Amino acid sequence: MSGGRDDGIDIGEVDRGERDSVVILGSGPNRIGQGIEFDYCCVHAAETVREQGRDAVMINCNPETVSTDYDTSDRLYFEPLTLDDVLAVCEVERPEGVVVQFGGQTPLKLAAGLAEAGVPILGTNVEAIDLAEDRSRFGALLDTLGYKAPPYATASSPADALDKAQQVGFPLLVRPSYVLGGRAMEIVYSADGLADYLDRVRVGGVDAGTTIYLDRFLEDSIEVDVDALCDGQDVWIAGIMQHVEEAGIHSGDSACALPPHTLGEEMLTQIRAQTEGIAKALGVVGLLNVQFAIHDDVLYVIEANPRASRTVPFVSKAIGLPVAKLACRVLLGARLAALHLPADTSNAHVCVKEVVLPFDRFAGADSLLGPEMRSTGEVMGIAPDFPTAFAKAQAAAGSQLPNHGRAFITVADGDKPAATGVATILHDLGFEIIATRGTARAIRRMGIPVETINKIGEGSPHVVESIERGEVDLVINTPVGTGARADGWEIRSAAIARGIPCITTMAGGMAAARAIAAARRGEPEVLSLQEIHGRTATDGRPGTDHDGLSQTNIGRPAGAAGGVAPL
Repeated sequence: MSGGRDDGIDIGEVDRGERDSVVILGSGPNRIGQGIEFDYCCVHAAETVREQGRDAVMINCNPETVSTDYDTSDRLYFEPLTLDDVLAVCEVERPEGVVVQFGGQTPLKLAAGLAEAGVPILGTNVEAIDLAEDRSRFGALLDTLGYKAPPYATASSPADALDKAQQVGFPLLVRPSYVLGGRAMEIVYSADGLADYLDRVRVGGVDAGTTIYLDRFLEDSIEVDVDALCDGQDVWIAGIMQHVEEAGIHSGDSACALPPHTLGEEMLTQIRAQTEGIAKALGVVGLLNVQFAIHDDVLYVIEANPRASRTVPFVSKAIGLPVAKLACRVLLGARLAALHLPADTSNAHVCVKEVVLPFDRFAGADSLLGPEMRSTGEVMGIAPDFPTAFAKAQAAAGSQLPNHGRAFITVADGDKPAATGVATILHDLGFEIIATRGTARAIRRMGIPVETINKIGEGSPHVVESIERGEVDLVINTPVGTGARADGWEIRSAAIARGIPCITTMAGGMAAARAIAAARRGEPEVLSLQEIHGRTATDGRPGTDHDGLSQTNIGRPAGAAGGVAPL
């Protein structure tokens, strides 16, 4: 073949070779919500394709990724991830199939167009992808399975959204369809709040056909992430992760623990069963991520994504098995039964993933977390228990918890009972407690000495002045509701400016208090991943090779910035 093409690909430069090829779609430019976690999966997929005797063909346009290194794949097409460009590559390559599971949402959105053009999609088919993405169809599937989901509705216009919001009920989690990293997603507490949201994001003006998703927000619930593999028949649970923060914080911004640190075996059994049921009902072949929420001891399905999630690298390191490589084997036709995977992936350690947030880089930034993703990286801490692992992860993320000093606490009314528990632990550890009037009153009722300090609106001396003078070492501030979520910006900004740990959920506050207590027991043991998984391998659990998949392949960075915490 010779000559060029209008789309810019010079087919005369391509040495196609004789082997079958597999095209792997990368994630494109790094941005919040779509980063190096997906590049990790793409690199592992390329390695597996080559190990299985095919040519690995990578399409990606980001020079900052490992997937675009010259020796990662057999052929690299440095092209935009658009339908026309990918089809042009496929015309030249005539691949066995295209892999869309490992690059996040960007390649997944190309699957339908590729299938319509006659390009084979390896793994989960387009119908199953659409079934998971389409809110109405997926809701009907859950009804058929007998699984609960929060009340929801889809709207085709702002007026329709305002009407249907009354049926779903407040508070609402609202977003346009097909967003990345929770962009333009917010929690609203009233019809006025929803109208303001729709006006600000101009949902109706962005695209006349934009669908608006409305979901009942389950406040004070526990969120759970599950990564699993399915070959169309059998399902293998790689990891169940419990978020440290309550539901409503984007999964990419929430710390999480593996194994779950507070869930009982009965709930875990239910989670496993529903994950397996969803995977089989969708017809997943490859990776599946399911997000659950537990509210008043009832399990709700939030969503299911038939692709790699950003937690795959973390799970791989935690369990000692290369999950992305195993998934790629399944895409290429392997059965899970032939991979001899352990039924139980738990180990004698707890792993905590914590995010790296960029707030200290931007003057006046608000550290309040919500449904829109804001983190730019992640780190990992490993220890025999959750508090020690959480403390390690905090230190690695640049938010070293204090071991003494003064803790400032101001929380919403619904959080005051939990705040007294956190204050009790911190007081017993020798911390001085200061709080605004309402929170101080609740803490004082429990017999804990507390100093009352003014809110900003109550005049000087107030809490921000105290933070700026260096008189505060830890801030716990939890807003709930429309007005409260807007309050506290000055407090959080002042804490960020001085490098003071600022925690905005009660679950995070309790985890921090327990972590400080664990640190008092002395320096934790430092072990490498190789030592940890070598140690567990002696028990016959994860850590040994499975079907030729070497554990040395799981040592790549877990996230975009910060790498992996000292273990």
